[in-house]
Amino acid sequence: MTDRIAAVDCGTNSIRLLIADVAPAGEASATPHLTDVHREMRIVRLGQGVDATGSLHPEAIERTRAALHDYVDLMLDAGVSRVRMVATSATRDASNREDFFAMTRAELGRVVPGAQAEVITGDEEARLSFAGAVGELSSADGPFVVVDLGGGSTEVVLGDSSGVQSAYSADIGCVRITERCLRGDPPTPEEVASGRFFASERLAQAFGVVPVERARTWVGVAGTMTTLAAVALDLPEYDSEKVHLTRLTLPQVRAVCDRLIGMTHDERAALGPMHPGRVDVIGGGAVITEVLADELARRAGIDALIVSEHDILDGIALSVAPRR
Repeated sequence: MTDRIAAVDCGTNSIRLLIADVAPAGEASATPHLTDVHREMRIVRLGQGVDATGSLHPEAIERTRAALHDYVDLMLDAGVSRVRMVATSATRDASNREDFFAMTRAELGRVVPGAQAEVITGDEEARLSFAGAVGELSSADGPFVVVDLGGGSTEVVLGDSSGVQSAYSADIGCVRITERCLRGDPPTPEEVASGRFFASERLAQAFGVVPVERARTWVGVAGTMTTLAAVALDLPEYDSEKVHLTRLTLPQVRAVCDRLIGMTHDERAALGPMHPGRVDVIGGGAVITEVLADELARRAGIDALIVSEHDILDGIALSVAPRR
Protein backbone atom coordinates (compact mmCIF):
# COMPACT_ATOMS: atom_id res chain seq x y z
CA MET A 1 0.00 0.00 0.00
CA THR A 2 1.33 3.45 -0.90
CA ASP A 3 0.63 6.94 0.40
CA ARG A 4 0.91 10.08 -1.71
CA ILE A 5 2.77 12.76 0.23
CA ALA A 6 4.16 16.21 -0.44
CA ALA A 7 7.33 17.88 0.81
CA VAL A 8 8.15 21.58 0.50
CA ASP A 9 11.58 23.05 1.18
CA CYS A 10 11.55 26.82 1.55
CA GLY A 11 15.07 28.18 1.67
CA THR A 12 16.68 31.58 1.43
CA ASN A 13 16.74 31.55 -2.35
CA SER A 14 14.28 28.97 -3.63
CA ILE A 15 11.12 27.04 -2.79
CA ARG A 16 10.87 23.45 -3.96
CA LEU A 17 8.12 20.87 -4.13
CA LEU A 18 8.21 17.07 -4.20
CA ILE A 19 5.05 15.02 -4.59
CA ALA A 20 5.83 11.33 -4.23
CA ASP A 21 4.24 7.96 -3.69
CA VAL A 22 5.69 6.25 -0.63
CA ALA A 23 5.88 2.51 -0.12
CA PRO A 24 6.26 2.04 3.65
CA ALA A 25 9.20 0.28 5.23
CA GLY A 26 8.62 -3.39 5.76
CA GLU A 27 10.32 -6.74 5.60
CA ALA A 28 11.88 -6.06 2.19
CA SER A 29 13.28 -2.64 3.04
CA ALA A 30 14.40 -0.95 6.25
CA THR A 31 13.34 2.47 4.98
CA PRO A 32 10.36 3.75 2.99
CA HIS A 33 10.80 4.01 -0.77
CA LEU A 34 9.92 7.16 -2.71
CA THR A 35 8.62 7.22 -6.28
CA ASP A 36 8.51 10.72 -7.75
CA VAL A 37 5.21 12.04 -9.01
CA HIS A 38 6.27 15.67 -9.46
CA ARG A 39 9.29 17.85 -8.64
CA GLU A 40 9.48 21.60 -9.10
CA MET A 41 11.68 24.51 -8.05
CA ARG A 42 11.09 28.26 -8.16
CA ILE A 43 13.41 31.08 -7.20
CA VAL A 44 11.55 33.38 -4.80
CA ARG A 45 14.51 34.96 -2.91
CA LEU A 46 12.69 34.86 0.43
CA GLY A 47 15.89 35.95 2.13
CA GLN A 48 16.10 39.20 0.16
CA GLY A 49 17.86 41.71 2.43
CA VAL A 50 17.33 39.67 5.62
CA ASP A 51 21.01 39.74 6.49
CA ALA A 52 20.95 43.56 6.49
CA THR A 53 17.46 44.36 7.82
CA GLY A 54 16.58 41.44 10.08
CA SER A 55 13.12 41.12 8.51
CA LEU A 56 11.46 39.41 5.55
CA HIS A 57 10.59 41.82 2.74
CA PRO A 58 6.81 41.93 2.02
CA GLU A 59 7.48 41.42 -1.70
CA ALA A 60 9.56 38.33 -0.91
CA ILE A 61 6.74 36.90 1.22
CA GLU A 62 4.28 37.55 -1.62
CA ARG A 63 6.55 35.86 -4.19
CA THR A 64 6.73 32.86 -1.87
CA ARG A 65 2.96 32.86 -1.30
CA ALA A 66 2.27 32.84 -5.05
CA ALA A 67 4.56 29.86 -5.58
CA LEU A 68 3.16 27.98 -2.58
CA HIS A 69 -0.41 28.62 -3.75
CA ASP A 70 0.42 26.94 -7.06
CA TYR A 71 2.13 24.07 -5.25
CA VAL A 72 -0.95 23.51 -3.09
CA ASP A 73 -3.13 23.41 -6.20
CA LEU A 74 -0.86 20.64 -7.53
CA MET A 75 -1.12 18.75 -4.23
CA LEU A 76 -4.91 18.92 -4.32
CA ASP A 77 -5.00 17.71 -7.92
CA ALA A 78 -2.64 14.83 -7.05
CA GLY A 79 -4.62 13.67 -4.02
CA VAL A 80 -1.90 14.28 -1.42
CA SER A 81 -2.77 12.96 2.06
CA ARG A 82 0.26 14.17 4.05
CA VAL A 83 2.38 17.31 3.72
CA ARG A 84 5.39 18.76 5.47
CA MET A 85 6.98 22.13 4.75
CA VAL A 86 10.21 23.27 6.32
CA ALA A 87 11.68 26.76 6.31
CA THR A 88 15.36 27.30 6.86
CA SER A 89 17.75 30.13 7.67
CA ALA A 90 15.84 33.03 6.11
CA THR A 91 13.05 32.68 8.69
CA ARG A 92 15.01 31.67 11.79
CA ASP A 93 15.65 35.20 13.03
CA ALA A 94 13.32 37.42 10.97
CA SER A 95 11.48 39.91 13.15
CA ASN A 96 8.26 39.57 11.09
CA ARG A 97 8.37 35.82 10.61
CA GLU A 98 4.77 35.42 11.90
CA ASP A 99 3.58 37.11 8.66
CA PHE A 100 5.27 34.27 6.80
CA PHE A 101 3.82 31.53 9.02
CA ALA A 102 0.30 32.92 8.77
CA MET A 103 0.61 32.80 5.00
CA THR A 104 1.75 29.17 5.06
CA ARG A 105 -1.11 28.20 7.40
CA ALA A 106 -3.61 29.69 4.98
CA GLU A 107 -2.14 27.88 1.97
CA LEU A 108 -1.17 24.47 3.43
CA GLY A 109 -4.43 24.32 5.39
CA ARG A 110 -6.18 23.76 2.07
CA VAL A 111 -4.46 20.34 1.97
CA VAL A 112 -4.24 19.33 5.63
CA PRO A 113 -6.06 21.46 8.21
CA GLY A 114 -3.62 22.95 10.69
CA ALA A 115 -0.53 22.40 8.57
CA GLN A 116 2.04 25.19 8.44
CA ALA A 117 5.72 25.67 7.74
CA GLU A 118 8.19 24.65 10.42
CA VAL A 119 11.42 26.41 11.24
CA ILE A 120 13.78 23.50 11.73
CA THR A 121 17.07 23.59 13.57
CA GLY A 122 20.32 23.47 11.69
CA ASP A 123 20.91 20.01 13.14
CA GLU A 124 17.62 18.64 11.80
CA GLU A 125 18.21 20.36 8.47
CA ALA A 126 21.54 18.57 8.23
CA ARG A 127 20.04 15.18 9.10
CA LEU A 128 17.25 15.53 6.56
CA SER A 129 19.78 16.49 3.88
CA PHE A 130 21.92 13.48 4.68
CA ALA A 131 18.99 11.06 4.55
CA GLY A 132 17.99 12.33 1.12
CA ALA A 133 21.51 12.53 -0.33
CA VAL A 134 22.99 9.10 0.39
CA GLY A 135 19.97 6.88 -0.28
CA GLU A 136 21.28 5.66 -3.66
CA LEU A 137 24.97 5.45 -2.80
CA SER A 138 26.87 2.30 -1.86
CA SER A 139 27.56 1.99 1.85
CA ALA A 140 31.06 0.84 0.87
CA ASP A 141 31.83 4.42 -0.21
CA GLY A 142 31.14 5.76 3.29
CA PRO A 143 31.64 7.48 5.58
CA PHE A 144 30.16 10.38 3.62
CA VAL A 145 30.45 14.10 4.18
CA VAL A 146 27.29 15.66 2.76
CA VAL A 147 27.31 19.40 2.12
CA ASP A 148 24.03 21.24 1.55
CA LEU A 149 25.05 24.68 0.29
CA GLY A 150 22.01 26.93 0.52
CA GLY A 151 21.29 30.61 0.23
CA GLY A 152 21.80 31.55 3.87
CA SER A 153 23.43 28.53 5.49
CA THR A 154 25.62 25.55 4.66
CA GLU A 155 25.06 22.20 6.38
CA VAL A 156 28.06 19.88 6.81
CA VAL A 157 27.09 16.34 7.81
CA LEU A 158 29.21 13.26 8.45
CA GLY A 159 27.63 9.82 8.48
CA ASP A 160 27.42 6.37 7.00
CA SER A 161 24.80 3.72 6.29
CA SER A 162 23.87 3.64 9.98
CA GLY A 163 23.00 7.34 9.99
CA VAL A 164 24.41 10.72 10.95
CA GLN A 165 27.45 10.85 13.22
CA SER A 166 28.01 14.61 13.36
CA ALA A 167 26.48 17.73 11.83
CA TYR A 168 26.82 21.50 11.85
CA SER A 169 24.94 24.35 10.17
CA ALA A 170 27.37 27.13 9.21
CA ASP A 171 26.04 30.67 8.87
CA ILE A 172 27.20 31.08 5.27
CA GLY A 173 25.40 30.67 1.93
CA CYS A 174 25.45 31.92 -1.64
CA VAL A 175 23.01 34.80 -1.04
CA ARG A 176 24.64 35.87 2.23
CA ILE A 177 28.18 35.92 0.86
CA THR A 178 27.10 37.71 -2.32
CA GLU A 179 25.26 40.48 -0.48
CA ARG A 180 28.12 40.92 1.98
CA CYS A 181 31.24 40.56 -0.18
CA LEU A 182 30.70 40.24 -3.95
CA ARG A 183 29.29 43.49 -5.34
CA GLY A 184 31.35 43.90 -8.52
CA ASP A 185 30.41 42.66 -12.00
CA PRO A 186 32.50 40.60 -12.06
CA PRO A 187 33.69 40.79 -8.45
CA THR A 188 37.15 42.29 -7.99
CA PRO A 189 40.06 40.15 -6.76
CA GLU A 190 39.79 41.98 -3.44
CA GLU A 191 36.09 41.10 -3.17
CA VAL A 192 36.79 37.45 -3.99
CA ALA A 193 39.56 37.37 -1.38
CA SER A 194 37.16 38.90 1.16
CA GLY A 195 34.55 36.28 0.26
CA ARG A 196 37.03 33.44 0.65
CA PHE A 197 38.07 34.77 4.07
CA PHE A 198 34.43 35.09 5.15
CA ALA A 199 33.64 31.55 3.92
CA SER A 200 36.76 30.09 5.53
CA GLU A 201 35.95 31.75 8.84
CA ARG A 202 32.37 30.45 8.94
CA LEU A 203 33.24 26.96 7.66
CA ALA A 204 36.06 26.62 10.19
CA GLN A 205 33.34 26.47 12.83
CA ALA A 206 31.80 23.49 11.03
CA PHE A 207 35.13 21.71 10.65
CA GLY A 208 35.78 22.26 14.35
CA VAL A 209 32.64 20.24 15.15
CA VAL A 210 32.38 17.72 12.29
CA PRO A 211 35.42 15.36 11.99
CA VAL A 212 35.50 15.40 8.20
CA GLU A 213 38.91 13.70 8.18
CA ARG A 214 36.99 10.43 8.65
CA ALA A 215 35.09 10.89 5.36
CA ARG A 216 35.86 8.95 2.19
CA THR A 217 33.28 10.53 -0.15
CA TRP A 218 32.10 14.14 -0.56
CA VAL A 219 28.47 14.54 -1.67
CA GLY A 220 27.17 17.98 -2.66
CA VAL A 221 23.47 18.81 -2.83
CA ALA A 222 21.19 21.79 -3.61
CA GLY A 223 21.15 24.40 -6.35
CA THR A 224 24.71 25.71 -6.26
CA MET A 225 26.20 22.22 -6.51
CA THR A 226 23.82 20.97 -9.19
CA THR A 227 24.34 24.13 -11.26
CA LEU A 228 28.12 23.80 -11.01
CA ALA A 229 27.83 20.22 -12.27
CA ALA A 230 25.59 21.22 -15.18
CA VAL A 231 28.02 23.96 -16.23
CA ALA A 232 31.02 21.63 -15.84
CA LEU A 233 29.25 19.09 -18.08
CA ASP A 234 28.65 21.88 -20.62
CA LEU A 235 24.97 20.96 -20.89
CA PRO A 236 22.98 23.03 -23.41
CA GLU A 237 20.15 23.20 -20.87
CA TYR A 238 19.60 21.93 -17.36
CA ASP A 239 18.99 18.17 -17.22
CA SER A 240 18.52 16.71 -13.74
CA GLU A 241 18.99 13.13 -14.92
CA LYS A 242 22.42 13.95 -16.37
CA VAL A 243 23.42 15.97 -13.31
CA HIS A 244 22.36 13.36 -10.73
CA LEU A 245 25.38 11.48 -9.32
CA THR A 246 27.85 13.35 -11.53
CA ARG A 247 31.44 12.88 -10.34
CA LEU A 248 33.75 15.90 -10.67
CA THR A 249 37.44 15.75 -9.78
CA LEU A 250 38.59 18.61 -7.58
CA PRO A 251 40.55 20.20 -10.47
CA GLN A 252 37.27 20.18 -12.43
CA VAL A 253 35.48 21.72 -9.45
CA ARG A 254 38.05 24.51 -9.13
CA ALA A 255 38.02 25.18 -12.89
CA VAL A 256 34.25 25.61 -13.11
CA CYS A 257 34.20 27.72 -9.94
CA ASP A 258 36.97 30.03 -11.22
CA ARG A 259 35.13 30.35 -14.52
CA LEU A 260 31.85 31.39 -12.89
CA ILE A 261 33.47 33.75 -10.39
CA GLY A 262 35.25 35.55 -13.22
CA MET A 263 32.17 35.98 -15.42
CA THR A 264 29.97 39.02 -15.72
CA HIS A 265 26.26 38.84 -14.93
CA ASP A 266 25.38 38.69 -18.62
CA GLU A 267 27.92 35.94 -19.32
CA ARG A 268 26.50 33.78 -16.53
CA ALA A 269 22.95 34.47 -17.69
CA ALA A 270 23.84 33.23 -21.18
CA LEU A 271 24.85 29.76 -19.92
CA GLY A 272 22.31 27.18 -21.05
CA PRO A 273 21.76 25.36 -17.72
CA MET A 274 21.76 28.53 -15.58
CA HIS A 275 18.46 29.25 -13.84
CA PRO A 276 17.72 33.01 -14.03
CA GLY A 277 17.29 33.16 -10.27
CA ARG A 278 20.82 31.83 -9.67
CA VAL A 279 22.66 34.23 -11.97
CA ASP A 280 23.31 36.79 -9.23
CA VAL A 281 24.43 34.34 -6.52
CA ILE A 282 26.18 31.45 -8.26
CA GLY A 283 29.54 33.22 -7.99
CA GLY A 284 29.13 33.35 -4.22
CA GLY A 285 28.26 29.67 -4.18
CA ALA A 286 31.37 28.97 -6.25
CA VAL A 287 33.59 30.80 -3.75
CA ILE A 288 32.19 28.70 -0.90
CA THR A 289 32.60 25.50 -2.94
CA GLU A 290 36.27 26.26 -3.62
CA VAL A 291 36.92 26.74 0.10
CA LEU A 292 35.14 23.44 0.80
CA ALA A 293 37.19 21.65 -1.88
CA ASP A 294 40.47 22.96 -0.48
CA GLU A 295 39.61 22.05 3.11
CA LEU A 296 38.26 18.56 2.33
CA ALA A 297 41.33 17.78 0.22
CA ARG A 298 43.62 18.94 3.03
CA ARG A 299 41.75 17.37 5.92
CA ALA A 300 40.47 14.12 4.37
CA GLY A 301 42.44 13.59 1.16
CA ILE A 302 39.20 13.75 -0.82
CA ASP A 303 39.80 14.15 -4.56
CA ALA A 304 36.29 14.35 -6.05
CA LEU A 305 32.78 15.68 -5.57
CA ILE A 306 29.64 13.60 -6.16
CA VAL A 307 26.65 15.82 -6.99
CA SER A 308 23.23 14.48 -5.99
CA GLU A 309 19.83 15.77 -7.07
CA HIS A 310 18.36 14.11 -3.98
CA ASP A 311 18.70 16.17 -0.84
CA ILE A 312 16.71 17.70 2.01
CA LEU A 313 13.52 17.61 -0.07
CA ASP A 314 13.70 13.81 -0.20
CA GLY A 315 14.59 13.74 3.48
CA ILE A 316 11.50 15.80 4.32
CA ALA A 317 9.33 13.39 2.33
CA LEU A 318 10.85 10.37 4.06
CA SER A 319 10.25 11.99 7.45
CA VAL A 320 6.46 11.91 6.96
CA ALA A 321 6.36 8.51 5.27
CA PRO A 322 4.44 5.82 7.16
CA ARG A 323 6.59 3.21 8.88
CA ARG A 324 5.76 -0.21 10.24
